[in-house]
Amino acid sequence: MSRRLLAAVAAAALTFGLAACGDGGDGTVTEPPPEVGIGSDDGGASDGGGDEAPSSDGGGAEGDPVEAAPDIPAPDPADFPGMDENTPEGAEQAVRFYFANVYWGYQTGDSAPLRNLHTEECAACVDFVERIEGQSNGLSWSEVEITDFGITHLSSDSFDYEVGYVFTVGAHSEPTVDGEELRKVGNVDYTAAVGVEWDGDAWIVSGMTFGESGNG
Repeated sequence: MSRRLLAAVAAAALTFGLAACGDGGDGTVTEPPPEVGIGSDDGGASDGGGDEAPSSDGGGAEGDPVEAAPDIPAPDPADFPGMDENTPEGAEQAVRFYFANVYWGYQTGDSAPLRNLHTEECAACVDFVERIEGQSNGLSWSEVEITDFGITHLSSDSFDYEVGYVFTVGAHSEPTVDGEELRKVGNVDYTAAVGVEWDGDAWIVSGMTFGESGNG
């Protein structure tokens, strides 16, 4: 994705953050999903999930993490108004809905809703699905909050739009690499640059770069 988009989303994040500070809020919160960091369209991935490295809050495998509830409600399209409209704002809402389903999948182990939201050419998207389906031993992420920090869009030569999205994945528990136990993970900020295309009556994700903010 373009440096121009990254600059635009950084500006949007700053504006969003200042607005939140001004009214005492902390951004828009989407309850369903959890964390991941995917590399690029080329298939690289840096999903904090499964890492053996220390978590950002100093948490580790110790403690008594709780498994995610199996009946966590799926993201509701009604909470993402306009996502079914062929507008720039609709494209942004569709990207938010996509990530809500990613993190809902990590909590429930269900990747089915994602399959209609991206093309097979989006290697990062395919990687999300494989990671969700790869969770073993019945262990899934605990419930987690996703907090929006900024979102914007630009016209693109490769896609209908490129959408830049900055958000925070709240503290949660997730399976370790070997899938044998859960470990605690602290808050992590992510930046996604997402190429979207209008496909008849819905937006579909066709390309993506994704990683921890400041590392992309």
